[in-house]
Amino acid sequence: MAPQNAARAANRMPPLVWDERLAHYAQWYANQRREDCALRHSNGPYGENIFWGGGDGWMPADAVAAWVSESKWYNYWSNSCAGGQECGHYTQIVWSSTKRVGCARVVCDGGKGVFMTCNYDPPGNFIGERPY
Repeated sequence: MAPQNAARAANRMPPLVWDERLAHYAQWYANQRREDCALRHSNGPYGENIFWGGGDGWMPADAVAAWVSESKWYNYWSNSCAGGQECGHYTQIVWSSTKRVGCARVVCDGGKGVFMTCNYDPPGNFIGERPY
């Protein structure tokens, strides 16, 4: 929670609150990826960030650090990412109307990787809208 809320605080957004319902949804979906580690979205009703790392040592702070690091590619004035870069994970974290988060982690593919997901409610990343 702290790294996500630090990114929000840097943009004067209120902190996210942990939500058990979202955490249960995240765990349910992470369990679907236990066998294959597929970096695929759940296409559920929530905003969603997903992460995969090789080996079994990846922790939630690693996923959040990767997502927040995308801030360097986001240009608020053009409301876009630098060419060829991803910044949607970052914008979901700092989306102004998002209030709640729940996350989950599973070791997948027989220990060859870790899959993590965080779900956000209300969701963000609406085309044409700025995150804050």
